[in-house]
Amino acid sequence: MYRFLFRPRWILFHLLCIGAVVLMINLGFWQLRRLEERREFNDRVESRIDEPPMPIGDVTAGDVDALEWRSVAASGEYLPDEQLLVVNRSLQGSAGDILVTPLQLPDGRILLVERGFVPLGVDLAEVAPAPTGEVDVVGRLRPPEVRRRGQLSDPPTGDLDEVQRLDIERLAPQLPGPVVPAYIELVSSEPAEAGPFPQLLAEPELSEGPHLSYAGQWFLFAGAVVVGWVLAVRHSIKTRRAGASKPTVASPAPVDEPAEGVGAAPPSSPG
Repeated sequence: MYRFLFRPRWILFHLLCIGAVVLMINLGFWQLRRLEERREFNDRVESRIDEPPMPIGDVTAGDVDALEWRSVAASGEYLPDEQLLVVNRSLQGSAGDILVTPLQLPDGRILLVERGFVPLGVDLAEVAPAPTGEVDVVGRLRPPEVRRRGQLSDPPTGDLDEVQRLDIERLAPQLPGPVVPAYIELVSSEPAEAGPFPQLLAEPELSEGPHLSYAGQWFLFAGAVVVGWVLAVRHSIKTRRAGASKPTVASPAPVDEPAEGVGAAPPSSPG
């Protein structure tokens, strides 16, 4: 009765179901790992972002990753002629660019400051210029951005006024001084920025995202495949049992015609 389960077509069906279940379970655990990474990120940001600002002079190249999202304070003068845009960004669902103005520190180093977001359609002539003279800024420390696989790349040489990312090593040759190995997202400025643009960048979102619900969906899908496999096997067994127990109806035997002269009425005598 169960030999049909070992036929080539059924073996292929079993393998497809097993492969689908294994894939979906792994995707579920991958989402759980993503959730754990997100929680670690949230804890890391929360532990740093509300600490008192530290002087930018205390930040070294080896400390940048360990201090990411930490508030830092710096003083200096903006270099508006060296201003540039980080293109293809978004803020609260709006597309636009991020305005970056280098700040020259008293020791001659250059700190890249993301002053804020400029939505598409807003002319740069409408954007408030950087404050002049001595400026005190506080911002969230961020490490240099590097190109990831599949992302657009900037030209390898030449001065740039529009970039895909803040790759400090790439931008350093066009700036008039050594560059701090990190940049900041502006939080406050004294004197304050004038005008509605650029808009200050929002703090990083600290939600857990959809990873837990996605993991649950993948596990449910895996369970559905198992249930489907069981139902398919049971239906096939039931069909075969019904076919095997169905009685065979014999066709009726044909009625023989009586042989000539046997049982036949005697012929009438000629009148």
